[in-house]
Amino acid sequence: MKQQIIECVPNISEGRDLKKINTIANVVTQIEGVKLLDIDPGKATNRTVITFVGEPRQVIKAAFLLIKKASELIDMSKQTGEHPRFGATDVCPLIPIANISMEETTKYAHELGKRVGEELGISGYYYENAATKDERKNLATVRSGEYEGLEKKLSDANWKPDFGPIKYNEKIKHSGVTAISARDFLIAYNINLNSTSTRRANAIAFDIRENGRVKLIDGKKVLDKNGNPERIPGKLKAVKGLGWYIEEYGIAQISYNLTNISITSMHIAFDETLKAAQKRGIRVTGSELVGLVPLQAMLDAADYFLQKQERSLGISEDEKIKIAIKSLGLDDLKPFNPKERIIEYVMNSDADKKLIDFTVKGFAEETASESMAPGGGSIAAYVGVLGVSLGTMVANLSAHKPGWDDQWEFFSKWAEKGQQYKNELLFLVDEDTNSFNKIIEGFRMPKSNETEIIARKEAIENATKYATEIPFKVMETAYNSMEVMMAMAKEGLQNSLSDAGVGALCARTAVLGAYFNVRINAKDIKDRDFADNILLKATAIYEKTIALENEMIQLIDRKI
Repeated sequence: MKQQIIECVPNISEGRDLKKINTIANVVTQIEGVKLLDIDPGKATNRTVITFVGEPRQVIKAAFLLIKKASELIDMSKQTGEHPRFGATDVCPLIPIANISMEETTKYAHELGKRVGEELGISGYYYENAATKDERKNLATVRSGEYEGLEKKLSDANWKPDFGPIKYNEKIKHSGVTAISARDFLIAYNINLNSTSTRRANAIAFDIRENGRVKLIDGKKVLDKNGNPERIPGKLKAVKGLGWYIEEYGIAQISYNLTNISITSMHIAFDETLKAAQKRGIRVTGSELVGLVPLQAMLDAADYFLQKQERSLGISEDEKIKIAIKSLGLDDLKPFNPKERIIEYVMNSDADKKLIDFTVKGFAEETASESMAPGGGSIAAYVGVLGVSLGTMVANLSAHKPGWDDQWEFFSKWAEKGQQYKNELLFLVDEDTNSFNKIIEGFRMPKSNETEIIARKEAIENATKYATEIPFKVMETAYNSMEVMMAMAKEGLQNSLSDAGVGALCARTAVLGAYFNVRINAKDIKDRDFADNILLKATAIYEKTIALENEMIQLIDRKI
């Protein structure tokens, strides 16, 4: 159920004509669910970096439109600039951001290349993780000879394009070729020092960055057998860095590029820099994020610092973001607004308001209105949210209880489970209403001929099945969440025993309420095998819930 998100960062060979640049960039906004994040033109380089994000399938559509528009508006035979290039859309990397692997992202890169080649007649190469040959992984190698060398390059069998026409033609003369890749997310991350010395900042950067520093003996470079300087590697992999003085702030900084945050994260770079700075008598005062950051990078940072503090990890996302900001000192130089700096939050900034975004009063008033949605299904899911939230609260209180320090990890794991159940149920609050709306959309479909009638019936049937599956999922999740309340009733803070009990009763209500919705929606399903099967499973969950509720009540009765 978690949304997959990828980022696309095409570089186009135009940095001077703003009208042309905006025309090319804005085509991505035609695709629903894609968010245009940034347009960064460079006059000297005659190159513009465009950034957008969204669900993978939608991003591929947007990237295709952008490559198409760039090929129409940019004539490479007339293009000049400082930056290496060989195409109107010079490079088009795809970057996994959330809930998607590099392998999956690579498949999307290949899919995009195939479309570009077949539908647009534009040739190109795959590089980095998308490369089909080891010798094509490096972009500089792939782009060697640049645009001016394309005719010669395409005559070489070793440089047969991965997609599109294999021979130089008028289309290639006009649009050049495109390099498409799947690569890791890069974070531009600066760490602030209580120093004005660029030299000292560089010394710390050399301690940390993968490339380290040149080896010296008596002040002279040590050369290897090939005459190249030997290097002393730095502490962290996938890190580039150097020191500089920022006049605007009056401090020295270490400017890092974290080229693979799965290898070296922000929090590890921060902590190791702090240690290296202390050894040199320098204090780290905070840090600065340049551009946007994936949500998971912030959550990972929060978990890292919470673990160091031996505090429960099962707290809300909002609280974790606050922990990450303060621990990394991201607000040291200027305010850090998560809604403007975290990719997922930026993406959702103009999304339709969800039920879960209402105030308690607003939710109640929306439910009490004459509209049919939200109805019992959404309410059942929300009652389940409240129930497992109570169980999670008991777990967090128990993790923080004086004298229970040796048990904080045990309770933290239960709190994390509770948060997972809570998030799943929060999703289902809105999804139940969405599923009902899909049925309504089905009934509104035209039925003026046989084809339309068949399509309408099929749409209604599929929507009704989905509207039955959602409350069934509520039943499953709410029932499973009762394990948190049961564990807390047995092992948690006994002063909060009643809270665990109320949480269990809420979860039970969520199950029974959702059960009603499963049954009433299943009545209208034509596929009776499907309906009978889901009803059978729903009844089993209902019976297990009643049994668990009784067990919970008996346990609490014995302890109170």
